[in-house]
Amino acid sequence: MKIVSACLAGINCAWDGKNRTSKKVTKMVEKGEAIPVCPEQLGGLSTPRIPAEIQKNKVIDQKGNDVTENFRKGALEALHLAKMVNCQQAILKKHSPSCGKSVIYDGTFNNVKIKGNGVFAEMLLKHGIDVITEEEI
Repeated sequence: MKIVSACLAGINCAWDGKNRTSKKVTKMVEKGEAIPVCPEQLGGLSTPRIPAEIQKNKVIDQKGNDVTENFRKGALEALHLAKMVNCQQAILKKHSPSCGKSVIYDGTFNNVKIKGNGVFAEMLLKHGIDVITEEEI
C-alpha cells in the first residue's frame, strides 16, 4: 500500500484551498492502491491556510507564526496511518514544507529552492519508507 499527498489525489487541501492533481496518483487511489493523507490538515491547520516554509529547522508561515508543532503533529499522525497499512512507499508533493523530498523552498517566500526534506517526508525516510515525488512516478 502507498501513502500519497492528498492534494495529488485531487483533494482540495493545499494551502490555497486548491489541489495539485496528478492523474497517476488519482488512478492509484481509485484502484485502492494508495491512501491520500494531508499532514498539514492532520496537524490541525485549516484549508486554506497561510503559506509556510522551513526556516532553520522551524516551519514559519508567511505572517511569521511558528507552525512547527502543527507540522510535526500532522506528520506523526500520517506516519501512524502509514504504519497501520504497512506502507512501503509514499508519493508526496514536491517542494512542500511537509511533503517535499530533496528540494524545498528556502524560507524566504521568494520561490527559491534549496536541498532539504519536508517534515513528513523526513519522518517517513527515518522510518524506512521510500519517498518519491509526483515527478518520479
